[in-house]
Amino acid sequence: MSSLGGQPIFILKEGSQRTRGRDAQGANISAAKAVASAVRTTLGPKGMDKMLVDTIGDVVITNDGVTILKEMDIEHPAAKMMVEIAKTQDDEVGDGTTTAVVVAGELLKRAEDLLEQDVHPTVIAHGYRMAADKAQEILKDIAIDVKPTEVEMLRKIADTAMTGKGAEAAKEKLTDLVVKAITMVADADGTVDTDFVKVEKKVGGSIEASEIIEGMIVDKERVHPAMPRKVENARILLLNAAVEFKKTEVDAEISITSPDQLQMFLDEEERMIRGIVDKVVASNANVLFCQKGIDDIAQHYLAKAGIFAVRRVKKSDMEKLARATGASVVSSIDAIAPEELGKAGVVEEKKVSGEEMIFVTECENPKAVSIIIRGGTEHVVDELDRAIEDALRVVSVAVEDKKFVAGGGAPEIELSLRLRDYAASVGGRAQLAIEAFANALEIIPRTLAENAGLDPIDMLVALRAAHEKGGKNARFMGLNVFEGKADDMLKAGVVEPLRVKTQAVASAAEAAVMILRIDDVIAASKMGGGGGPSPEEMAAMGGMGGMGGMPGMM
Repeated sequence: MSSLGGQPIFILKEGSQRTRGRDAQGANISAAKAVASAVRTTLGPKGMDKMLVDTIGDVVITNDGVTILKEMDIEHPAAKMMVEIAKTQDDEVGDGTTTAVVVAGELLKRAEDLLEQDVHPTVIAHGYRMAADKAQEILKDIAIDVKPTEVEMLRKIADTAMTGKGAEAAKEKLTDLVVKAITMVADADGTVDTDFVKVEKKVGGSIEASEIIEGMIVDKERVHPAMPRKVENARILLLNAAVEFKKTEVDAEISITSPDQLQMFLDEEERMIRGIVDKVVASNANVLFCQKGIDDIAQHYLAKAGIFAVRRVKKSDMEKLARATGASVVSSIDAIAPEELGKAGVVEEKKVSGEEMIFVTECENPKAVSIIIRGGTEHVVDELDRAIEDALRVVSVAVEDKKFVAGGGAPEIELSLRLRDYAASVGGRAQLAIEAFANALEIIPRTLAENAGLDPIDMLVALRAAHEKGGKNARFMGLNVFEGKADDMLKAGVVEPLRVKTQAVASAAEAAVMILRIDDVIAASKMGGGGGPSPEEMAAMGGMGGMGGMPGMM
């Protein structure tokens, strides 16, 4: 609203709300900090889980940062930006989502102190950017090389990603599965596409019953009971065309005036389908995976020919089958030829937890594999699935980048010390922001200590002393939460891919800078004239506009 000669002029629609200056910054920072504090207790091997109940009563129990933030019904615009950090971290690396959010929250908290000392937001933003760039350099400097053949180190990386994610009981078994799967699907040039590792969840049995299949599992059953349940020395045809009679492309009517004509029409339909089946049989295939439908008559003829057939297989499964068996996906019935077929030692239909599944195993060089996860309840299996997905992603990132750093807060302490030295060399007001950035990074070891029930100040002092002492292994000194002391994380096997840290620091800094630079929040009125709570009210509520059905979570 403005005024001209005492007459008010309304610029914004009625019901719109505007918050400016320090109020806007305060509200946004409070909301972002509230999101960070919501996931903070889940960090580390001693982190706790969250139970999330949605509006229809579905329950998710997890300590995976990105899952918590996705499930929470967050409304505040600044809080949504924190959720974006977690999503980006998850897409890029698969792990470290909680770290990224917690660091971003702490950066904003430190910035708030500087704002109160009348340091301008743009000065803080500039200092944070300089610190983030320097942090990337330092991280690359303290990283260690790892070869894709160093299976033991890859297992430790998978182990660290799974720690505290409900997979403790069978961690060794699961890390074996993950590393084996990634090394099998890795291409010669070192790239890894985790999409070629199919993870199937089945409730029932124990976690120990989880296994890797060197080939593919398809969650389907054969189309006809007369077909063989097991085919050895399988010659596999992958067909992306319907084994049915062709329908006309345009609307057409066939006029039949006598029973003879009807019988001829039906006979011709059957002859067409017989012709398709004959082409499949002629190719010498004994297993057929069809992406589209298989007609009832075709099922009968295929069963008579002793061919194991599956219909309506998902496109993603067809691609994985092609990679695992060496077959080509044929898109036309006329293109079926023996050279298009793939091979597998055994194709078998088995019952898993009361459901039929098809196992394609003993492939010569499977470039697509499957992992079956078993567990006592649905919630256990879902959390195991999230842990395995994280582990698969971090191992693939380590194989691609060939670099890793120690875990347990060691890189953050090293960054913090080196950034303080850097701040002294920069001088000026930016020095304050770089020092704030350095202090903010210590939130990770501090949180690890708090979540493990240790004294955070004692632990921080011990860690700083261990790093300042210098020496070859000083940069690997992190927090051993089980024994409550500073320890060599490399020896303890607590290691993470370099990209987990570089991405977390970069995302956290970018989000903090973006939120800091906002000095005016103009919120349109809600549909239906509800008006909705103001940004200040939202901040007062903990920044969680509407956390559907989760009272008292903060």
